[in-house]
Amino acid sequence: MSTIASLKIGEKGIISESCLDRIPLKLLEMGCLPGTEVELLQIAPFKDPMYICVNGSHLAIRKETACQIVVTKI
Repeated sequence: MSTIASLKIGEKGIISESCLDRIPLKLLEMGCLPGTEVELLQIAPFKDPMYICVNGSHLAIRKETACQIVVTKI
């Protein structure tokens, strides 16, 4: 089981249905929905926050949140 936090820079994954209840509402509203492709773009110093690309939008999320979002690596 992989999470966004376990992706390496440049890797992509598909958000899993199983983590829907753990994704914060604000991220769901921004397009982080199950079945959506996500790419890890950059990791800030001290590994927090993490910058991701979802549906062409660049988002910064906390590592704590990234550890809860399960993905299937592409």
